[in-house]
Order: sequence, then structure tokens, then C-alpha cells
Amino acid sequence: MQRVRTLHALHGSFVRQTTPAIDLSDILRAEVVLAVSSLDYFVHELTRLGMLECWSGTRTQTKSFGRYQLPMSAISGVADPSTGQQTLDSEIRAKHSFLSFQHPDKIADAIRLFSSIKLWERVANEIGRSAKEVKGSLTLIVDRRNKIAHEADADPSYPGQRWPIDPVMVEGIFDEIETIVRAIFRVIA
Repeated sequence: MQRVRTLHALHGSFVRQTTPAIDLSDILRAEVVLAVSSLDYFVHELTRLGMLECWSGTRTQTKSFGRYQLPMSAISGVADPSTGQQTLDSEIRAKHSFLSFQHPDKIADAIRLFSSIKLWERVANEIGRSAKEVKGSLTLIVDRRNKIAHEADADPSYPGQRWPIDPVMVEGIFDEIETIVRAIFRVIA
């Protein structure tokens, strides 16, 4: 997220040095995509590390962890104490590399692989809002990211126009993602 905020500062610098005739809004759009990517990366890493803790016995195994499927080729590597953690780490990375942990339901599914907490209830309590509000806010951010990444941020009601975006809106997205990420980290510890 720090890299995204650095890009945001670069956008601000460019805006001050150019005229409004130069449209720099695609930098803001890239920032939204990268901010959601940072959330996704956080959940991937948190899940991988949490699952390794379950495997090593430093964290209680969850039902979801117990149902986690590995290919037969990995079984002997996991059973060998000298290579078990490394094998499991590689298998988690490979299996999760095709998944995105951005939408609230997908994030909760990932967290259940190593923690049995009711994620969104606990996150909501942590930040003083309802679970519905937190999940709704995150869903709107991810939906906007998807419009940018998959639909060129085009507004279908005005052909040739993109959805509006501005620095304040983007900063709000950064702040919301960081608030949610910090709360997730606190409640799963």
C-alpha cells in the first residue's frame, strides 16, 4: 500500500505541474487497482502463514484446514518432517495463485482456512460499524476495481465516457482498505 500511496503522491505532483487539459485520471484508476491488489496480497500471505501455523501446531486447526486438498504428489513431501513445511508452503502458493481474495466472502473463506472466527462480525466490532456496512463498503471498492480492470471504467450510459474519479475518492479507498486490513490483522492474532 505504501507503493500505491507513493504513486498517488506522484499523481499529485504531475497535476500541479501540468494543465487540466492533460488527463491524468488513469493514474488514479491504476492506484485503485493496485490498492485492491495490496489487499489481495495481504490476504494471500496471511492465509498462507496461518495455514503453516496450523500445520506446525502453533495454531489450532480449523475444519476448513482439515478439508484442504493437496495433490497426491505432495503427500510424501508433507509427511517428511525435513521438507513438510516447505512442501506445504509451495502447494498453498500454487493452489492459491489462481484465486483472488478481494470480495468479502472470498476473504472470509480464506481466513477460515486457519481461523474459526466470524471474520466480518469481529472486523466490524473492531472498527465500530456493522458487518453489513464493512462488507458493503469493500464490495463497492472491489466492484469499482473490476470496472477499471475489466471494463476500462467505461460508463455505459454515456458512450465514450469513463466513470468519474478524483484524488479524494481514491484516498478514501486507500483509507478504507487500510482500516479493514488492520482490523483483520488484529482480530485474527
